[in-house]
Amino acid sequence: MKLFVNATQVVTCAGPARGRRGGEMNDLALLTDAAVAVEAGRIVAVGSQEALWREYPVVEPIDCRGHILTPGLVDSHTHAIFGRARYQEQELRAAGIGYMEIAKRGGGIHASVRDLRMRSEDELYALARARLLTLASYGTTTVEIKSGYGLSLDDELKSLRVIQRLQGDLPLRLVPTWLGAHEIPLDYRDSASRRSEYVQLLLQEMLPQVVRDGLATFADVFCEPGVFTPGETRAILTAAQGAGLSLKLHADELEPSGGAELAAELGAASADHLAAISEDGIRALAASRTVATLLPGTMLFLGKTKQAPARELIATGAAVALASDFNPGTSPTVNFPLILTLGVSQLHLSVAEALIAATVNGAAALNLAHHTGQLAPGFSADLALWACDDVREIPYWYGDRRCVATWVAGQPTLAQSPSL
Repeated sequence: MKLFVNATQVVTCAGPARGRRGGEMNDLALLTDAAVAVEAGRIVAVGSQEALWREYPVVEPIDCRGHILTPGLVDSHTHAIFGRARYQEQELRAAGIGYMEIAKRGGGIHASVRDLRMRSEDELYALARARLLTLASYGTTTVEIKSGYGLSLDDELKSLRVIQRLQGDLPLRLVPTWLGAHEIPLDYRDSASRRSEYVQLLLQEMLPQVVRDGLATFADVFCEPGVFTPGETRAILTAAQGAGLSLKLHADELEPSGGAELAAELGAASADHLAAISEDGIRALAASRTVATLLPGTMLFLGKTKQAPARELIATGAAVALASDFNPGTSPTVNFPLILTLGVSQLHLSVAEALIAATVNGAAALNLAHHTGQLAPGFSADLALWACDDVREIPYWYGDRRCVATWVAGQPTLAQSPSL
């Protein structure tokens, strides 16, 4: 048994094992002079340090040295399986060339598709492993990872096998998502019939193989004008749901298209992006269990002035999560605390709301709210330790790496000083 002691603050986020809404997002359940007892990978007690010392006299003490102890961060939206960077596109955007125009020129997702198709599984594994270890060093303990840069049967399966290998190797909780519907491949875009052929490929060949090989927990679709229509999205997600996969949805990123409403109707775990969500979409999410996952790093990097309407979503009653959208084109960051900073400064969340969005609600966006995201008895011992005196410092020191240690299921995941 381990006993985490001597933290200045223990931020438990304790409460209902579901997405938090409204005023619930401001309750961090913050404790002082508290300890966390862990046994067999799970939290068995949280409470007074003095009382837990008495209750568990034979333990391995973990000295938190006056730092802040929180749940490990849950990054519920990443695209970590890719090859080269796409830094040249940043300059194109600075010159006024838009996202969809870059895509028409063969950039964007298509550039990553061409690159990934030329790489071996071993190459992709090595690249992703290094990136994920860096991501973990910023306090993240659970990571969703999408395919979507393959867009062919063999290359999508290759990407998902990489995630499967990483699950067995890295000291992180990884959640695999099949995103074969990330874009229409260039060789299927020359006619409506060819486009339909790709949708049928997804439904009749790719989805059955993904399910048969047990390679994904979720299915996702990029529902956006110029990408997949609401009708195509419905067909793909309905088939995926029927095959046993849970659902996520790229929705209303650049233009309102009814994606949020569709996500709520289908019972998706999350609708992600939402910078262009409609009023109907906000109401639909508020009336559903679907988590509104916001990606402020993406809009910042794209140079957009309009962010998702976080305050309106919360006021209406939606559960809001934050995620990094780590990808090579529009959010090349593994720094989740920076996303918390943007949550506060750009989305106007309180620090408590931002942290709940990055822990409990991130877990809810992965159907894991019963398992991780809070420090409470029965939950996985997924913890992060921060070199701060006050929890409000985590998003304050923007861009800085204040995380000094993390644990997943009670096991250390980062190189730590001997005293930890």
